[in-house]
Amino acid sequence: MNAPLTLPEVKNQVSAAEWRTRVDLAACYRLIALYGWDDLIFTHISAKVPGTEDFLINPYGLMFDEISASSLVKVDLAGNKLMDSPFDINPAGYTIHSAIHEVRPDVGCVLHVHTPAGIAVSAQKNGLLPLSQQSLFVLSSLAYHGYEGVALNHDEKARLQADLGEKNFMILPNHGLLTAFGSIADAFLGMFTLQRACEVQIMAQSGGSELVHIPQQILDGSAAMLAGVMKSAQGMGGALPWPALLRKLERSNPGYER
Repeated sequence: MNAPLTLPEVKNQVSAAEWRTRVDLAACYRLIALYGWDDLIFTHISAKVPGTEDFLINPYGLMFDEISASSLVKVDLAGNKLMDSPFDINPAGYTIHSAIHEVRPDVGCVLHVHTPAGIAVSAQKNGLLPLSQQSLFVLSSLAYHGYEGVALNHDEKARLQADLGEKNFMILPNHGLLTAFGSIADAFLGMFTLQRACEVQIMAQSGGSELVHIPQQILDGSAAMLAGVMKSAQGMGGALPWPALLRKLERSNPGYER
């Protein structure tokens, strides 16, 4: 029988702003598990420590539904741990997340998953199709980054940065999905929207009937407006459902704030 997981006392060692970020990020990990978007201990979410270039990421080896505020690992852009932790970090996760945090000061949270629907769409030559209202939001700010194998080669970082540019959504062909937003709440809502668009696409394609695409004039008319909204102070609007999501999490898997 495994010994109970013991964690260091972190709350009194960090600023109030960092602790709030830790609590929200731990909640985000558990929400990913609650919605079934996790991949055992693999994939990763990072959040920038307010006022710094450092970021928090998951302890490599914990399931997403057991991550808590104190267990998150704080690293600098070079991947050095900045506080004592019994855990290492996922090296592929470091490559992806450090690449984005290096060049996107507007991004407070990067969320990456390997969901079946997301990988299925990523493996399609035409990528995400304009089949749903959810896809409208994604297509207004969507990038692609071609598969280069497991992300352990730091030379890939420059290519990932160039491919993402100023976009908020990314599909990584043969690999998965990624969102990059100013807040944890926006990154989660962005992933909910992207994941739902992928699920709808796979379900629509499986019906065997001819598909109805959103007309190009609607896509063109919506793109600039939606991209502008997501770059505004309102962002993706994640602050609106986030308290309700935390209440949902409290009912099913409390303890993330420890």
